[in-house]
Amino acid sequence: MNLTDRVAVITGGAGGIGAALGRRFVAEGAAAVVLADLAADAARSVADKIGPVAHGVGLDVADEAQVRALVEETERRYGRIDLFCANAGVATGGGLDACDDDWERAWRVNVLAHVYAARAVLPAMLRRGSGYLLLTCSAAGLLTAVGDAPYTATKHAALGYAEWLSITCRDAGIRVSALCPQGVDTPMLAGGLATGHLGARVTAASGAVLTPDQVAEATIVGLAEERFLILPHPEVAAYARRRAEDPDGWQAGLRRLVRKLRAADR
Repeated sequence: MNLTDRVAVITGGAGGIGAALGRRFVAEGAAAVVLADLAADAARSVADKIGPVAHGVGLDVADEAQVRALVEETERRYGRIDLFCANAGVATGGGLDACDDDWERAWRVNVLAHVYAARAVLPAMLRRGSGYLLLTCSAAGLLTAVGDAPYTATKHAALGYAEWLSITCRDAGIRVSALCPQGVDTPMLAGGLATGHLGARVTAASGAVLTPDQVAEATIVGLAEERFLILPHPEVAAYARRRAEDPDGWQAGLRRLVRKLRAADR
């Protein structure tokens, strides 16, 4: 995937990784970048700062009708969508105490939003025999988000769906990548660290906290190489291997880290 003259849609585009992807895609020569976000005004503000190639719109990714309308309007306006980045995500911070509403919200935003995007954008891509889907699945999809059960479960589901799409559609000319960063300096992580949330502290202690721009740079490299797993944190690959080879040892190591962090609070 070369971004020159491409048309890209990015959900969760009002800030963090989504906004950084938008800036980077335009710098790579994209013909158009649509930044879609529940925070419509913020998405439009980011687009205005990027320049005339970018366009900000409001979108609730958990509403399939809105996702379909966004795809139809983008195709009408620009003729096609070359790259759809299903980047929006939500954390709950909940464990056993997570309520049904938290589970439902995580399921709809972290999983069904990817399903809705694929349903909407794939038909035209399949007719052309080309197209790219980028799903932000988080390192939690490969590992575990300590302290957030809904996030862990739904990110694992998102990665499974991305893999299914890749196996099913690649021979038809469709490329699929799963973006799996670990700690990123976004409001999601910063808010957790500010409140002392255990999961945020485990994430920060498990490797470097990257900027959204660093994640965007890694994404550009991964898209150019058409890699299924795009891992801005190289250590995540080592963690995933360790987890697969020795699940008991991997879990024991995480428990030790949790005990260490809790002891520091005493």
